[in-house]
Amino acid sequence: MSRLFALLSMVFLAAAAQASEIGDDGLHKTAWMRDTFKDLTEDLEEANAEGKRLLIIFEQRGCIYCAKMHKEVFPDPAVTKAIEDNYFVVQLNLHGDVEVTDFDGETLPEKAMARKWGVLFTPSMMFLPEEVPEGATAPQAAVAVMPGAFGKGTTLDLLTWVAEKRYLDQSEEDFQRYHARRIQERSNGSFD
Repeated sequence: MSRLFALLSMVFLAAAAQASEIGDDGLHKTAWMRDTFKDLTEDLEEANAEGKRLLIIFEQRGCIYCAKMHKEVFPDPAVTKAIEDNYFVVQLNLHGDVEVTDFDGETLPEKAMARKWGVLFTPSMMFLPEEVPEGATAPQAAVAVMPGAFGKGTTLDLLTWVAEKRYLDQSEEDFQRYHARRIQERSNGSFD
């Protein structure tokens, strides 16, 4: 019985270590999120200097789908590793007032930037290339956008697809075909 208790305690502690906390702004906070000045050109430069991709994630206070991602998806060891190894993550608040400077030079509060960019859902993950064309906005430059909450498999596949620059592939394998192939390769009976 004491072995079972010890094992359960270790599992609980490991899960607690992976869990996110709620910040003063009501958003989930993780160790892999970066606290920056929200100047996207600077953030992109820093991401590139670290050999990582810039990933912008919009969330909002009380978002049940954000909570799902932070409780069920992001703590998955494979998803966490993919994020930590490949991404420089900047969190933005859908209703926030922190100033954000877009690649085109315009500076707006987070909530106004969300409207400018057409962000409607939380969480929304926007993946940026290593170089952004002059005068482009973040959504114009983005190589992929994931609006809403998805399961571990879909999220991991998109993180991998972007990190491996598969969006540059001129073959017939777009993300949906890549994801379908990965589901078959996992062949664990899960569609996600």
